[in-house]
Amino acid sequence: MAKFIVDSDLVRTLADLLTETGLTEVEITDGDRTIRVARHGQRSTTHEMVANAPADHVNATDADAQSASTAGANHPDALTSPMVGIVFVAPQPGADPFVRVGDTVEEGQTLVIIEAMKVMNPIPASRSGVVRSILVEDGQPVEFGEALLVIE
Repeated sequence: MAKFIVDSDLVRTLADLLTETGLTEVEITDGDRTIRVARHGQRSTTHEMVANAPADHVNATDADAQSASTAGANHPDALTSPMVGIVFVAPQPGADPFVRVGDTVEEGQTLVIIEAMKVMNPIPASRSGVVRSILVEDGQPVEFGEALLVIE
């Protein structure tokens, strides 16, 4: 019987990511080995994150934001997050966003950045088109597969 060795540094890093992002679960797979770290109990929600955001970043009521997010998540042209992390809509605080609703974008153009485990990952447009809606707020935690924006 093979001895199962746990990478405790990796588990701690994943646990820190949960705390930092407010997520309840994160899972990574490397070959035939999978590590899942989950937190049970009080859960952070986007509503709480928006309530704590500076007033100039809140552009709609919670009901409007929920409605837009739900509609966009089911849209066939929604660009989804390839990872768990924190989304940033601008290259640095105070800078103009990468894109705005109505902008025409080219395939490969950076649309947002997702910070995961202290690494900034530019998320490019998967195709050319027009940005129809942006479904995330700057600094919001995102899950794998969560809709970020819609390009038609």
